[in-house]
Amino acid sequence: MSTHAARVPRAGISLQVRLRATARSEWVKFRSVRSAPATLLAAALFVLVGAILMATGYRNGWATMSQSERTSFDPVYTSLSGIELAQLLVGALGVMTVTGEYASGLIRGTFIATPQRAQVLAIKALIFTVAAWVVCTALSFGAFFIGQSVLTSPAKHVAIGDPGVLTAVFGGGLYLTLVGLLSLFIGVLLRRTAAALIALFVLLLILPVAAAMLPSKFSSNLAEFLPSNAGGQIWKLPQSGAYALSPWQGFGVLAAYVAVTALAAFVLIRRRDV
Repeated sequence: MSTHAARVPRAGISLQVRLRATARSEWVKFRSVRSAPATLLAAALFVLVGAILMATGYRNGWATMSQSERTSFDPVYTSLSGIELAQLLVGALGVMTVTGEYASGLIRGTFIATPQRAQVLAIKALIFTVAAWVVCTALSFGAFFIGQSVLTSPAKHVAIGDPGVLTAVFGGGLYLTLVGLLSLFIGVLLRRTAAALIALFVLLLILPVAAAMLPSKFSSNLAEFLPSNAGGQIWKLPQSGAYALSPWQGFGVLAAYVAVTALAAFVLIRRRDV
């Protein structure tokens, strides 16, 4: 009797069913982040209004710009410059997607219902990535077309089909998505909203400024490999420079930061209690 019982497979939930249940649960939790609508709305305002203000300023001041300034002028960056502020908001959403569960204690119930912690984190990151990419790419294209419609002659402007432009506009959405994903994994590592937001602020804004204060050659080499500087190359037109990364090289550097942080998050989430 006991031998027969031992040979009977233990009833369990299939992987497909478990993944669907986890995905539904994580989607509900993502939509339930209270500050998400306000955060995304503020990011949209920064990106779209920023495009109008920057394009208007350069169009009106074009006659007073020097020849070197006109030559180095990047109309795509001008349209997408609001990304520099919006990245903090998208990053904050990534942080709160995780830390809200830790603050409320809901994470314990999540891990009881789904003991496969790596699976939970992977699906949470996937849902965030898809949602953030859709929204941020739409904002990037919207900002580009708004900015270029304002940035009329005699100011330098470009069309979506010009060399490097489509990559840069798509790159704006990709950059913001990776910043948000990086922030999500930072939230997993630190588990506290304030601590994760401070870490994000330092990583994206303080370190580039600090690196610029170091001796010139060293600071140039160091600064170009910081996450915001390297990743930012993807949403700008390629420019020549002694140490300038190409758009996809810079994006690869940012992706490497995300990968390393993700690896640390997956390791820690499986080892610690909650």
